[in-house]
Amino acid sequence: MSQLHPARSTSPNSTSPNSAVPSFADLGLPANVVTTLTRRGITDPFPIQAATIPDILAGKDVLGRGQTGSGKTLAFGLPTLVRLTSGSTATKRPRALVLVPTRELAMQVCEALEPYATTLGLCVRNVVGGMPFGRQIDGLRRGVDLLVATPGRLNDLINQRACDLGDVSIAILD
Repeated sequence: MSQLHPARSTSPNSTSPNSAVPSFADLGLPANVVTTLTRRGITDPFPIQAATIPDILAGKDVLGRGQTGSGKTLAFGLPTLVRLTSGSTATKRPRALVLVPTRELAMQVCEALEPYATTLGLCVRNVVGGMPFGRQIDGLRRGVDLLVATPGRLNDLINQRACDLGDVSIAILD
């Protein structure tokens, strides 16, 4: 398992000749994702993204830590979405799961990843407490590639047999 240590991180805006920042394309992301990043004003990877994207694309386990605003969501989300494009989409069940502690974080993760999922022809949905149960079940029935969930609501949906995680091959704890 790769583990990031904050002391190893370098600033993406550093001008030191020894801290050349790779581009998103250099990290292995496809051109259409890089184009979407650029359109959204994101041109240079943050350190956590540069450190994790290649390993996640390669299917390795990664443990990353960073403060709010450090780029963690795209660090795990972009390579996960890219990996899902090469898998089977025969079922409508989720193939990747992001488990988050709060409804607010689940919504932020979905909002951050949606443009890239759309670019790749994938679907991201969230299931969280405090929101209409029926609407979330309908969303799951329509199909989802990457599911962002809070533990309580996910457990409720599994117990009601409305959510099957049998096809999940990528799990992320955020």
